[in-house]
Amino acid sequence: MALVKRGKTWHTHFFVDGQRFRQSLETSDWREAQAKEKDLIADAKAGKLSPTKQEFARLTFREAAEQFLQDRSPHLAPLSIRTERERAKVVNRTFGEMRVSQVTADTVLAFVRERKAAGIANATVNRELDIIRGVLKKAKRWHLFADEIRPLPVHQSIGRALGYDEKLRLLKVAASRPEWQNAAWAASLALNTTMRGCEIKQLCWRDIDLMEKTLTIRKSKTEAGERVIPLNTDAWNAVLSLYGRARGLGEVRPGDYVFPACEASHFDATRPQASWRTAWRNLTRAVQCPDCGKLQCPSETCSNRECSAVISNLKSPLAGLRFHDLRHHAITELAESQASDSTVMAIAGHVSPKMLQHYSHVRIQAKRTALDSLSTRRADLANLGGKPGGYDTNHDTKSPESPEQVPQVIENMVELAGLEPATSSLRTMRSPS
Repeated sequence: MALVKRGKTWHTHFFVDGQRFRQSLETSDWREAQAKEKDLIADAKAGKLSPTKQEFARLTFREAAEQFLQDRSPHLAPLSIRTERERAKVVNRTFGEMRVSQVTADTVLAFVRERKAAGIANATVNRELDIIRGVLKKAKRWHLFADEIRPLPVHQSIGRALGYDEKLRLLKVAASRPEWQNAAWAASLALNTTMRGCEIKQLCWRDIDLMEKTLTIRKSKTEAGERVIPLNTDAWNAVLSLYGRARGLGEVRPGDYVFPACEASHFDATRPQASWRTAWRNLTRAVQCPDCGKLQCPSETCSNRECSAVISNLKSPLAGLRFHDLRHHAITELAESQASDSTVMAIAGHVSPKMLQHYSHVRIQAKRTALDSLSTRRADLANLGGKPGGYDTNHDTKSPESPEQVPQVIENMVELAGLEPATSSLRTMRSPS
């Protein structure tokens, strides 16, 4: 064990279990250098310091971040890789030319303050901190920061469910224009299968069993998301419409995507559709003029020249609805149907504990509503002159000779038929939380 001063900076040189460690202590004070050397020796004995990690810590942060991302690439989807590289660019603007060993808790906290002052959301800052944390962990230096740097608080929204009227409006508006057709079909699948948007985009024809009326999710956000989903009537109608369009474009091959890429009205079934964001935003923001009834984007006045009514105060009830909210709505309806947690998870794939807790609350409310209807019905019978509510074993446990047929109302998924004009190619829900 030795301390050596080079210029104005102290360096340490010691051996642990036959391995040599050499490192700058980044201080000119002898007493501070002694204390840092003792900490390094303790870290080396605890396995928190190794010669290879020392070499990594000597890299600039930009070089270390690139190596860190290359090591992570085999475990991430292409979109996630691009996203992390974009985040690394932001972090490199501050730490890029700094050596990893020179990064301190103060510099990281200053970075957080700077990002928040720029109005960046907490969730985004946390994702950028993930890059810093990953690099420092690889350099075996994160333990020096862990007590001081914590993720910023993030409001976790479990999503929004639609009311019955909102669901009808969504399906009707989506089917009203040809340019919204893809979004309409995708919305129908999401509402009736709990599929995520990324799962719908990656769906191929080989994943759909037209005989058994099922579809298989082979690639999802999580391993639990890989599942088989039976198709109900509405989902099956959407699949038939998509299949009809595919046949109209040419031969339908198993490897073709159900939602093919489209550029300049040219379909390429070998590539998936990247997004239906524009159509989704337009259909969820669309408002209807109260005077002429024209469906249009929000503006100051009606786009119908013959009307020109003031519509600046109109706002669509679907404004702000995310496509992912349709998955939440579908799971909410499953919970309201008294489906068990295991059934919900088998259909929807991975569901976080927080979401399951919410759906359990929904299930209890549905049961309470059903039970309340019993007491209400008995009170109504009493008010109409019927037998007041008491029970006697001589009659209530026996089946009456002429049982009263109580009508049962079963609310099905919304049929899309009738919402769109008849063409050669068929065009094509969450309760308040």
